[in-house]
Parts: sequence; structure tokens; C-alpha cells
Amino acid sequence: MPSHNLKKVAIGDLEIIGYSVAGEETVVAIPQLDVCFDIGKAPDQIIPINHVLLTHGHMDHSAGIAYYLSQRNFCGQKAGTILVPENLLGPIRQILDAWGRLDGNGIPANLVGLKAGEEYQIKPNLFARAFPTKHTFGSLGFCVIEKRKKIKPEYAKLKGPQIVELKKQGIQIDCQLEIPIVSYLGDTQYVDFSQLDYVANSKILIAECTFYIDEHTDRAAAGRHMHINEWASLIESMNNERIIVTHLTQRTGMREIKKILRDNLSPEKLEKITILMDKLPR
Repeated sequence: MPSHNLKKVAIGDLEIIGYSVAGEETVVAIPQLDVCFDIGKAPDQIIPINHVLLTHGHMDHSAGIAYYLSQRNFCGQKAGTILVPENLLGPIRQILDAWGRLDGNGIPANLVGLKAGEEYQIKPNLFARAFPTKHTFGSLGFCVIEKRKKIKPEYAKLKGPQIVELKKQGIQIDCQLEIPIVSYLGDTQYVDFSQLDYVANSKILIAECTFYIDEHTDRAAAGRHMHINEWASLIESMNNERIIVTHLTQRTGMREIKKILRDNLSPEKLEKITILMDKLPR
């Protein structure tokens, strides 16, 4: 029986599953891409996923790391890969060492530290690219990008033998095409992410909007989170096909959040919005 009641959102051939409430738990996974953004308390449903992309070290986003790795080992699966901001490698290793001593067994892990701009290969044609956010020291967002080779236009009409001949001459006949599939901002205060082409044009954007009431602007700034006033401005500048809203505060009810979104977004953007925690099945 699953340990968590996770929301499911189907977008094309992808399924986003997750749970995200500010200060409680955030875990968002896309099994078809073999990635889980943040890990929350490590619900059973994400244990088979091989890659955890951790944005920062706050406990509501990272508490389940040791359990995730331990359960994979218990079930005979290979060590999970956890991509983390480089500055968190030492503290996470200390946590895993401590849990290993408590448990009486070592916890196998593949920990990979990343800096903004660096990439990690998830599958032969699928990469996770880290980008900077503004939440904690070193915090990151992630974009999952598919990379394909595409023949250059000037060679597109050539026959097979002609292409072979060009290759023999060492001529590069193709170029790399990048298709950004999903970008996950994690917790962050306002950054103009539209300046990052691969984020602005990701098919799916998963973006926190924590605060909605005018009186909560100071809370948003203090916690380095986004308020609806700046979030709406960001969303209007993006080109994503679908937008998943995460990290809602419990201070504002769902009905009020929906009304505030309607009041702050254009109809075009509003129809692209899905609130992850809306109508969570009981």
C-alpha cells in the first residue's frame, strides 16, 4: 500500500506525481523521465526512480534521502543517484554515514555535486541541467533536456553516398538539437527565468508560488519565496505549454488561491495552469 497520497497530473505521455505544501513536504516526480525533483519524506511511489534532483537542503525537501537510498538497497536495486548543489555534498555524506551507523549497515549512494550550468546524463539522450535560483546558498533549479542530432539544412537533400563522402572528409553534417522537456524551479524568490531560453521554452514548467495575500509580501521576501505579484509577472513572460504550481502555503485556502490566480493572470496563461495540490484524491 503506498505510503503517500500523491496527486497525478497527465501531460501527453508524461505523468507528474507529487505532493507540495510549504514547510510540510515537497516531492515531484516524472517516472517516464526517471527523475524526482526533491524527495520530501520519500514516498514509496518514488523509490524505483533512479535519479533524485535536489534543489536545496531544507528538510521538507530533503528529509527522505537516507530512507530512499536504504529502501533501494533493501529491495536489491542499484544505488540511487542524487544530484545536489555542490556545497551540500559534505553534509549529506555525514547524514548518510550517521544513518548507516544507526542502521548497522552502510547506505550505498551515488552522490553527484553540481554547480549552475553543469549537466548530468540521465539516459543516452536525456540530460539534467542545473541553473541558479535564489533561496539558500548554492540552491539550484533543474531542466531536463532531450538532445538529438539533426542534419544541417544545407545537407538535408543529399543522398546517402554524398553524406558518406562528406563524413570521410571530416565535415560535420549535423548539429545538436536541444528540446527542453521540463523545468523545475524549486524554492526561489523572483528571478527573471525568461532569460534562460531552455527554462522559458520548456514544455512543462513546475514553479513555486507560495504567497498570495498582499499582507504576505514581507513573509515571501523573508523566506526567499515568490509572491503572486512577482510570480504572475514571471509567468506572463514565459512560453511554456503547461505550468504546474507547487509549494502552496496553508495560510490561504484553495478557493481563494484560484480566485487570486484568475485576477492576476491573462486568460491565455490561466488555461495552462494546474495547481498540483488541487482536488487531491482522498
